[in-house]
Amino acid sequence: MRYIEPHAHMVSRVTDDYVSMVTAGCQAVCEPAFWAGFDRGSADGFHDYFRQLTEHEPRRAARFGLAHYSWLCINPKESEDVKLAEEVLALIPEFLSRPNVLGIGEIGLNKNSRNELRVLEMHIDLAARHDQLILVHTPHLEDKLKGTRLTLDALKNHPRIKPERVIIDHVEEHTVEMVLEAGFWAGMTLYPETKCSFSRAIDILECHGHERLWLNSACDWGVSQPLAVAYAAQEMRARGFTPAEIDQVVFGNPVAFLGQCGKFTPPASDR
Repeated sequence: MRYIEPHAHMVSRVTDDYVSMVTAGCQAVCEPAFWAGFDRGSADGFHDYFRQLTEHEPRRAARFGLAHYSWLCINPKESEDVKLAEEVLALIPEFLSRPNVLGIGEIGLNKNSRNELRVLEMHIDLAARHDQLILVHTPHLEDKLKGTRLTLDALKNHPRIKPERVIIDHVEEHTVEMVLEAGFWAGMTLYPETKCSFSRAIDILECHGHERLWLNSACDWGVSQPLAVAYAAQEMRARGFTPAEIDQVVFGNPVAFLGQCGKFTPPASDR
C-alpha cells in the first residue's frame, strides 16, 4: 500500500515514528504549523519554529527516505493576541520561498472569538496576496459547527480565494456536507479519543463519496496515532472498498490537492 500523511506534527514525534510510517507505505508527510503545547511568548519563538519546520525537520525525515513538507501560520490557540499575530505574520513571507513550504496553515478558530476571527482573516489575506494554498483547523466538537460556518463565511468573503485551493480539516458528520457543497476540500482527522474514529470516517466516505476528501492522523504531542491513515485503509478494505478506491482516498486525493502547489513533487506512481 502507498499513502500520503497530509497532516502530522512530526516535530513532536520520535524518529521511530518515521520508520514505522515508511514501513507502512507512507511516501510523503506534510506538517502544518501548530501549538507547541504551551503559548509562545514572542515572535522570535515562531521564527525559530519556522526554521525547524523548513530546515531541520525535512533533513530528519530524509534520513528515513521520506519527503517532508510544511505549512506556516500562527495557530488558532495563540491567535487571541492580535499584536503577536501581526508580528508573526510579518515573518512568514521570508519563508514562503523555502522548497518544502506548501502554503498557509493550519489557520482557523479555537474558541470562535472576535480576535481569532480577525487573525483568521489576516491569514486569508496573506495567502491570497502570495497565492498560497490554505489548510484550515476547525474547532473542537462544542464549537465546531459555529466555527466552521464562520470560517466558510470568511473564506467566501475574500474575492481572491478559490475554494479548490483550500482544505477544511477536522470535519465530522455535522460539518462535512457544508464544506463540500461550498466547493472546498475536507479533511478527516483520525484520533483515538476525539475527532473521527476509523469507522466514523469510513461512514462519511460511504455517505459522501471519495471526491475532495482525505484522511490524516494529525499526530502530535497528545494522544494520537502516526499510523492512523494506514490503519484506516485496512478498515476500508474490510468494509469492502476496492484497492482503487482506497488508493484514491489515501494517496490520489492528497496528491491532487497538494499538487496545486508547484513545490509538491508527487511520489513515483509505482505501487
